[in-house]
Amino acid sequence: MTEKAISQHAPIELRQLRSVVVGCAIGTFIEWFDYACYGYLATIFSRVFFPSSSEQSGLLASYAVFGLAFLLRPAGGVLWGYLGDRIGRRFALTLSIALMSIATTLIAFLPGYDSIGILAPVALFILRLVQGFSCSGEYSGAAIVLMENAPSGRRGLLTAFVPASEALGLLSGALLVALLTSQLTSSQMFVWGWRVPFLFALPLGLVSLSLRKKLHEDSSNSIIKEHIDVPLIELFKNYRPQMLFGFGSSILNAVGYYFVLSFMPVFLTSSGFVGIDLASKLQAILLIFYIPIICFVGVLADIFGPILLLGISALFFVTFTIPLFHVIVMGKVSSILCAELAFGVMLALNDGALPLFISEIFPKKVRYTGFSLVFNTANAMFGGVSPFVMTLIATQTGSSTAPGFWLAASGVIALCTVAAAYKYIKMNYNK
Repeated sequence: MTEKAISQHAPIELRQLRSVVVGCAIGTFIEWFDYACYGYLATIFSRVFFPSSSEQSGLLASYAVFGLAFLLRPAGGVLWGYLGDRIGRRFALTLSIALMSIATTLIAFLPGYDSIGILAPVALFILRLVQGFSCSGEYSGAAIVLMENAPSGRRGLLTAFVPASEALGLLSGALLVALLTSQLTSSQMFVWGWRVPFLFALPLGLVSLSLRKKLHEDSSNSIIKEHIDVPLIELFKNYRPQMLFGFGSSILNAVGYYFVLSFMPVFLTSSGFVGIDLASKLQAILLIFYIPIICFVGVLADIFGPILLLGISALFFVTFTIPLFHVIVMGKVSSILCAELAFGVMLALNDGALPLFISEIFPKKVRYTGFSLVFNTANAMFGGVSPFVMTLIATQTGSSTAPGFWLAASGVIALCTVAAAYKYIKMNYNK
């Protein structure tokens, strides 16, 4: 869309802008800190909640719960979108982080399978559903609030703070898990050590709630003046192409994100390339590298536009995914690290530009609903199941490079989508 068609708002004071950025960033940090801890502790969860004669079967069960938690994300996206578009951005963001914090804290107190049997994985599944439901309003809401409050020429940079906060949450989770595994014995980790990360959700959630409740209504653009009874109906009626563009471009982000930034340590350890301690350290290096790259990509999105960066990212994934998997299979620590960093750059080109792209293709009256629906549907269908699918592919084929085809295929979809979006926008907005 053209700049005028996207949004018109008065600039806000620097102090208010800082409050908006911090309030959005800390909530996003909490959401993905939890996801990181669950992903990095998947092998422990598989034994605590899914005891099996086969370690691989337990790991698959653990990742199945991880993926099933995404089932409610499309429905959650619709609800949070409605609340955000009809009641206010601030209200939706505050409620979502409250639910997430409660569900995450309760996981820390769950008894294992040895104590209550089948009720243990059932309870875990229910809490993961609540987490997935609450998370569905976080990414989109934070990106929209930042985009709608950003000064001219800074939308890409500020919206990039959302994925940067995600990565910071993942890094913090990785470092905490690495610290716990290095200081505690194996039995201590299985008995109580795995619970420690989830206890942080309550105090962090209270801090986030306090900040978000103080967001000024005007600066958060929370009251939508134009009357829309049901934003979802409006979307399907008048914005179907935009929905397809947002969904298609989110697929690569969903698959790439959960492989590169969440599943990678387990992939490396379960495939026997490195031990869990080294895998965690490599992941920490990747995330430290990834965070500033994300912010730099946001700056590039302000200069060149997000579509170009999304297209380059998709092309890179199509071209280099399989070769990089072969580099990983070489088994050398240096080659694994180089491959991880390369994947990090490729993903950052998508991750840093995507929130601005999706925010801009929808008008303000349906922006929260549109963003939440397409992004969460892509994550539900492709992202949350990626660790499970890639583990299953590796198990069934016996090949450590075979899971790369799942990632490369998502790049093909994204490349076609971005090309179609570029053509559509050029025809309709740049006449």
